Order: sequence, then C-alpha cells, then structure tokens
Amino acid sequence: MHPSSSQLTHTQLRQKAYELLCISDPIYKCDEVHDLYKKIQNDNYIVDTLEQIIEENHLVPGRPTKPELVNPLSVKKRAMHTIEGRAIAIHALAHIEFNAINLALDAVWRFPNMPKQYYVDWIKVAAEEAKHFLLLKMHLITLGFDYGAFPAHDSLWEMVEKTKGDVVARMALVPRTMEARGLDAVPMIRDRFEQVKDVAMVEILDTILQDEIGHVEIGNRWFHYLCEMNGVDSIDTFQRLCIQYRAPTLRGPFNVPARKLAGFTDTELDLLIQSGH
Repeated sequence: MHPSSSQLTHTQLRQKAYELLCISDPIYKCDEVHDLYKKIQNDNYIVDTLEQIIEENHLVPGRPTKPELVNPLSVKKRAMHTIEGRAIAIHALAHIEFNAINLALDAVWRFPNMPKQYYVDWIKVAAEEAKHFLLLKMHLITLGFDYGAFPAHDSLWEMVEKTKGDVVARMALVPRTMEARGLDAVPMIRDRFEQVKDVAMVEILDTILQDEIGHVEIGNRWFHYLCEMNGVDSIDTFQRLCIQYRAPTLRGPFNVPARKLAGFTDTELDLLIQSGH
C-alpha cells in the first residue's frame, strides 16, 4: 500500500528535498519548496534510518546558468545613489537567499537519524528563504533588472560543502556562523535603503530579519541538542570546529538583541564580542 501524496515518510521527505535541491529554475524551485512545506505541516512521519540518499560524494546544487560565480573580491561595489548600484545590492542579497534555500534542503536530505522536528524545521527554513528570494527578485525587476544580471560569489555554499560529513559542524558553522552574519548586516543595509527612500526594500529587509532570527535559532537549537547528545561542551566544540573548518572570524558590530532572540547565550555573545574586536 502506497502512502497518499499528502503523507510523506522521512525517507520520502529527504528524497524530495534532494530532488528540489537539484532544480535549477529559481521560480520552479521556490514553488516546489512552498508546496512541500504545505504538505508536511500537518502530516505524521516515520523516522527513517537511511544512511545515504545518493551515491555521489560531491554535489553541486541545481542553479540557473546565471549569475556568473566569481571571487568575492571581484563583485562590484554597491553605489546606492544609482539605480544600478541599488540593483547590485539587491542582487547580492537575492543570491544569498537562493543559496540559503539550497543549504536548507541539503540539511534535510544529507543527514539521517535526526528527530522528526529537525527535518520539518529545515523545510520551513527553505520555504521562508524561497519567500525572501522571490520578494527580492520581484523588487529587482521593478528596477529593470533580474536575478542573474550581475556576478555573484559562493562563499556560503563553500561552507556547506566543507561540512557535508558532519551534522554538528553544519549546525555550528552555517546557520549560527555564516547566516548569523545576516543578523548583524541587515540593519545596516536597511539604513542604506531607508536613506534612498526605497520603502519597499526596507519592508522586505524587515521581513528577512524577522525570519532569519528564527532560522539562526533553529541552527542554535539543533547544535546544542547534538552537543548534549554527544556529551560535549558546546562552546569548546564550537571553537574547535571553527579552527578545524577554518571558519571566518566574525567582526563587529554585532546585533546583540537579534542574536539573543536567536538563542545565543550571554557567554557565547561575550566570547564573540571579545574575538570580534
């Protein structure tokens, strides 16, 4: 007897996440992610113990042929007093959000034997990142451009690739390190768009910041869960993983209120601030 289309076991859910990861068309990917999240919200799940969904050791996620990926230092500067300059800034954010859809899907299919809520959480993240991407893409179109119009860099996905063999490292170094940088950056970016009176973009950034607090909190929660399950100290583990995987050193200023809402402890924030000066 086959499950109904609305009933997804974890095996099916993880397989579906892999299939969505491989989609290259941005709009189709976003639509399918939103559809998947709607289907799983009220379903019951069977925990799978499947060790591997695919055989490949290396996976490049589905992406459109544009934008061209370049070294971060090659990405154009963002002169906010021009329409093109604002479009370049919005395009950079859209690319981050597109990558964030993929990293959430990767977190679902790649790591077996996690609790049911882990998989639901990351599909929720993927759906919200898809929402952000579409908001930015549509606003970019109002300026006369589209996603793919400018080069972009891929540093976020590089850390996803580095941590593909360790779910603890993934939770430590992608949501609560790389993505958490967005909590610090968005208010400053918002101020720049407010100065040029781009009201629609300010509203989009407010939405992104609110949702990203929740995404970083999910990463924090599962990182601490895994540390507790492994009987290790979370701060020691985090510092070790930063060294092992050569995570970027984060520099202030830090959005301490947002980071607290996202689950960072006072001790973690004190260490972050000390290292970021």
